[in-house]
Amino acid sequence: MFRKRLIRAVSSLSLLAFVVASTVNAEHWVYLGNAHFDQQKDHKTIHVGTADGSFHKIQLRVNGGAVFFERVVVHFADGTQEELAMNDRVRSGGKTRKLDLPGGNRVLDSVELWYSKEKPGQNPEVSLYGAR
Repeated sequence: MFRKRLIRAVSSLSLLAFVVASTVNAEHWVYLGNAHFDQQKDHKTIHVGTADGSFHKIQLRVNGGAVFFERVVVHFADGTQEELAMNDRVRSGGKTRKLDLPGGNRVLDSVELWYSKEKPGQNPEVSLYGAR
């Protein structure tokens, strides 16, 4: 009887520890805006605004066609800007790696994207997400 209770208790504690660890390590991604890429090679700006709060990472998600990101420049609410290292091709339905924002949590104003599309005639949509 004692052994069954002990096994249940240990199992319950193990499950609780797993759930807590998963929750602590989980990032909460917030949708911040999008842009439609209509030109073969160009750049677009996604305006975020200070009402969305501060973030420590961003991620770009692509639908409707593959995109090659050449440059990403993040503009912060304090007037500073930072160019993030990019040279990535993202397929339709894919996403970029998590891009760390220098300086920890920062309030975003906008994100400029320099890109080229893989195929003419496709108009990919790129969505911007931020992690708190």
